[in-house]
Amino acid sequence: MQQPSNLSDTSEMVAPLIAGIAVAAAAYAGRYSIRAWQAFKARPPTARIRRFYEGGFQPSMTRREAALILGVRESTPAEKIKEAHRRVMVANHPDAGGSHFLASKINEAKDVMLRKNKGGSGSAF
Repeated sequence: MQQPSNLSDTSEMVAPLIAGIAVAAAAYAGRYSIRAWQAFKARPPTARIRRFYEGGFQPSMTRREAALILGVRESTPAEKIKEAHRRVMVANHPDAGGSHFLASKINEAKDVMLRKNKGGSGSAF
């Protein structure tokens, strides 16, 4: 008749063991989650943002292409266009190891964008 008491003794000993294993698993999962979140927050934002135009050039520069080169929208005000031109030009200036061709395209993009913003298409009429 002592067998039933042995079964209850065994189940009483197993329950705290299972509870301890569950608490340890929850602690490890929480620790992993915190580390993963910190690694996610610490990653550089430039890895997912394309900053400059990476395509080829059209034979005749369009307003859309000029906006892509400068990294602005087509409806951007003149002040922002000048700031964007300066930022892109500093990164690609021939004196700093950049290409003369790219510098000329960046200048052309600024001219196209500013000419349109001034309200004309290059014509005096």
